[in-house]
This record gives sequence, C-alpha cells and structure tokens, in this order.
Amino acid sequence: MTSLIDIFRALADPTRLRIVALLRAMELSVGELAQVLGQSQPRVSRHVKILVDAGLAARRREGSWVFLAPAPTPLGLPLFALLDAGAGSAGDHWAKADLARLAAVRADRAAAAERWFALHAGEWDAIRSLHIAESAVEDAMRYLLGDDIGRLIDIGTGTGRMLELFGGAAAHAVGIDRSPEMLRLARAKLDGQGCELRQGDVAALPLPDAAADTVIMHQVLHFIPAPETAIAEAARLVAPGGRMLIADFAPHQREELRVEHAHARLGFSDAQIAGWLANAGLALEQTEELSGGALTVKLWLAARPAQSRALAA
Repeated sequence: MTSLIDIFRALADPTRLRIVALLRAMELSVGELAQVLGQSQPRVSRHVKILVDAGLAARRREGSWVFLAPAPTPLGLPLFALLDAGAGSAGDHWAKADLARLAAVRADRAAAAERWFALHAGEWDAIRSLHIAESAVEDAMRYLLGDDIGRLIDIGTGTGRMLELFGGAAAHAVGIDRSPEMLRLARAKLDGQGCELRQGDVAALPLPDAAADTVIMHQVLHFIPAPETAIAEAARLVAPGGRMLIADFAPHQREELRVEHAHARLGFSDAQIAGWLANAGLALEQTEELSGGALTVKLWLAARPAQSRALAA
C-alpha cells in the first residue's frame, strides 16, 4: 500500500500538482497533458508514472490510446480538498493558463467529432430513413424508464446518446463501447456531464456483478453474432430490483443491412428476447412496438426480482 510519504513526495513537484488539477477537470491522454503543460511527452510520462505509483492517478487503455484520471482511492477526496483549500496562492497564474489550454483540447475533441460525423452522416441517415424518427424512440424509452434510473450502465454506448438522455437522472452513469473512436466521440459530446466511459467488449464487460440499477442496450444486439451471450453478460450487471431496457429491430428482410452496415442479425422476435432474458434470470415486463417505416423498432423492458439474490442464497 502506498505510504503518505510517497503521496506527499509525488505532490511536492509543481508540474505534478498541475497534472492532478487537470485530471480532476477531465480525463486526458499523455499527449493532451503534454499539449496543455507545454512539455515533452517523455517528461510528462515520467511525472504521470510517479503519480500512478503513488496511487494518485490511474491509467485506462483504449486501443492505442491511454487515458488518465484521478485514482479512486480513500485518500483522494481529503487530499483534493486540501489542494482546493490551498488554491489562490502564488501558483494561480499556472492554473489559469492550464485551464485556457484545456479549453483548446476540448475544442480539438469537438472538431474531431464533427469531422467524423461529416464523413459518416450518409451512413447514419440511410438507416434512420428506414424507421420511425429517433426522437419517438427516445420518448418511448423515457416513458418506460421513468425518473428512477439509479446506477446506469449503457452497453455499446457509441457516441453517448443514451448517457446524454438519461445520465442526468442517474446516481452514476457509465458507458461501455468496444470502439476507441466511438468513445472519443462520446467523450467530446459528454464533456463536463460527469459520465464515465470505458472500453470493453459485450462478451466480457469490465464491471462486477449487480453493478447497475438500469442497463440499456440501444441498437446493439443486431451487430452481435451471439446476442443471447451478450444479453446474459449484460444481465449479470443488473442488481436485484434493477431493470434492463433493450431497443432494437423487429424481424425484417433487409438483407442489404448485413452487407452494407455489418448487421449480424436481421431483427428479433418477442419470443427470442423473452427466452434469452429468462435464461439470464430476468423477466420481460413490457414491450413497445414503434412502426413507421421499413424497419419496426421494438423496446423490451425486463427486470430482476428484488428478492432473487436473497432466495438464491
């Protein structure tokens, strides 16, 4: 276990104090830290290693990128409160300059997101033109979930739209996606909203059992060759009394979606979804059908009985 001496040694350097302040403002890569601090990446990496070894920062890999955030340690909050109490001293000009350059990093992320959407807008529009307006789907999801969100996990978060919709009502919100590119887009969109983003595969989600009160899988299952496995893994996260909401397509014959948009499954029947949910220990409680195009969108809301864990014990 890291000693207090190690922690205070790590914080004794002005650059490392600046890094801690920046990571508390937003999750950053080493390259972005170097951009803000005006220092070389090797030098920043050495400072980061000291902070990580002291338990003050944590690394998280997304593809070829590594992002840094404050480490969730018991000493973190009191230490950060101490640092906040000392703010306003002689080093304040550095803090102001760092925050100004941090705004440039945010702008770069937003610009990258806009470029991606400009390149892929045609693909998104082609699929959206086949079904009812997305706003109607989102309204139906809001109706089914209500305001009692609790701990939210959005699986296959993509650009973070579900976190944008429901994260504000959640006690804590986590988005998981396999694609580093999608997570970078989500990070640009959700900056400052307090949502956590993680890279992970639907077959092996990087979270413990019963970690969520609400799990959402929005337009994810049709990309997965073995959706029953994905449902079982997602259900593992649902706490007793918790819910899972799946939004996807009803069965259809649009074979071109396999070839042009990598759809592994051409929709799902109520019986399929209900069976997979039951095998995962969840009971299907409500369904909604939203027609209005070549594709019909279905919503399936399932729940884990509140006493299931206690009875099993």
